[in-house]
Amino acid sequence: MLKKFYKIFALFLIIAVLFLIIGSLYINVYALSKYGSRGDEVKQIQEKLKRWGYYAGSVDGVYGSKTLAAVKSFQKKNGLTVDGIAGPATLKAMGIMNSTSSSNTTNNSNINLLAKVVYAEARGEPYSGQVAVAAVVLNRVASSKFPNTVAGVVYQAGAFTAVDDGQINLSPDSTSKKAAQDATNGWDPTSGCIYYFNPNTATSSWIWSRPQVIRIGKHIFCK
Repeated sequence: MLKKFYKIFALFLIIAVLFLIIGSLYINVYALSKYGSRGDEVKQIQEKLKRWGYYAGSVDGVYGSKTLAAVKSFQKKNGLTVDGIAGPATLKAMGIMNSTSSSNTTNNSNINLLAKVVYAEARGEPYSGQVAVAAVVLNRVASSKFPNTVAGVVYQAGAFTAVDDGQINLSPDSTSKKAAQDATNGWDPTSGCIYYFNPNTATSSWIWSRPQVIRIGKHIFCK
């Protein structure tokens, strides 16, 4: 009788351990923000989407219909799967890293996004001009006037033509990647500029009022 009890107890113990393992895997794989989710990650999503003009609701950490619609708009605008779920690809595009992401992963993500900006905005420009475009993004990150992440700066509503016309989704070439890396390593041909424009195509009178620092290729860089 006692032997039978131990067998049953051992069986229950094995089942309990299996449930714990499966539950842990489920949490790690499926812990994504989606409709009905609540928490700090949802707040981060709402804050970023609100800052970039996709979301007009309150930052309450509740993934409701407005957040769902905003996420879908962001996904559509940035060439992502439009499913309304803030999965790894969407979070990465927003510059939101989960707790298991290393600083190296974040850095690689930033360089890749910078390279996309460089390729979309400055391919064909002199190499120093390509580095300069990446430097402007990083200078904005460091400025209190702009969002404090690379993704936040790049996807800020109306900030870059390449985001508005979809060219941000083009695959960057090796030169763009090298320019992004050089800018990340500290090379700033603009000496701290936070704006640039093409004088041949600029339609904003405001941009002409900014203090101009240097012209590289077709772009004028200013503060």
